[in-house]
Amino acid sequence: MELRGMYVFTPAPGRTWGLTYETLAARLRERDPRETIRLDRGRPDREACLHFGITLGAATLEGKALLSPEGVSVADCSPRSAAAFAIWLRTHVVPRPAPITFNTEWGLDADLPDTPLPRGHHPQLVAAFRTHLTTATRLTAHA
Repeated sequence: MELRGMYVFTPAPGRTWGLTYETLAARLRERDPRETIRLDRGRPDREACLHFGITLGAATLEGKALLSPEGVSVADCSPRSAAAFAIWLRTHVVPRPAPITFNTEWGLDADLPDTPLPRGHHPQLVAAFRTHLTTATRLTAHA
């Protein structure tokens, strides 16, 4: 059984993707008009965020997007599902050649810096995510 958790994808420091909720919602609807999309307009003490569902193969993921700080996350995700999502994000949402960084909930707990997303295909991304998880869980176990 693979470790599952939240993956966070963001622009490289000092960079932007020009992300908008409208663009992300449109890309999600292009791939499947039945995807769940809900905009939480926020309150005075909290920014708005876009909640969404996305089905990639056999996996249905729940995600969230923020404009400030800019990024997209998916929850309860295996490295394989995270890799499929990252490829979709890179191909359909993030403008080329804008770099993408990633982290996980364990990496954030262990104070690991965001890691550049490899430009490789699915197997290379899965390997990068597994390596990240191994490092992060080892660090949090020793904390």
